[in-house]
Amino acid sequence: MGRHRRPLAPAQGPTLQARRKLAAGLAGASALVATALALAVDPAAPPAPDRPTTGVPAPQAAP
Repeated sequence: MGRHRRPLAPAQGPTLQARRKLAAGLAGASALVATALALAVDPAAPPAPDRPTTGVPAPQAAP
């Protein structure tokens, strides 16, 4: 029978820190690109003329 060896433990030191730095960097870059695109890209169409331009509905008279 072959000898049983202890399985190698995954690296926890610098490799884990490098992964966390990479993940944080990618998340930051993604947020920066999303912000730049939101500011640079114009909407495809103007709002409909029967809709208010603000998110608040127009006040209506009481019945």
